[in-house]
Amino acid sequence: MYAVIQTGGKQYRVEPGKTVVVETLAGEKGTPVVFDQVLLVSSGDGGSVTIGKPTVSGAKVTGEIVQQGRGEKLVVFKFRLRKNYVRRNGHRQNYTAVKIAAIEA
Repeated sequence: MYAVIQTGGKQYRVEPGKTVVVETLAGEKGTPVVFDQVLLVSSGDGGSVTIGKPTVSGAKVTGEIVQQGRGEKLVVFKFRLRKNYVRRNGHRQNYTAVKIAAIEA
């Protein structure tokens, strides 16, 4: 069984028992999380697929926060040829790792 959820302006395919890295959510390690914007639910064996318009009514995905962290550093480099313009900056995005417990459809 799997589902497609929407959080932080992005969509994620989730399965029970798997860990997914999403945009930062409020809460500490061990805090339960409920995703109620479920876009699709599938039985996973090629059977039934329920597609929402835009969300599946009554469906929710529950999970638990495993980690709050920061991603790898990305280098932002701006350059203009022959204009003596060079800018170098770095960025680390915050994230939340969530272990999916169950999908209720």
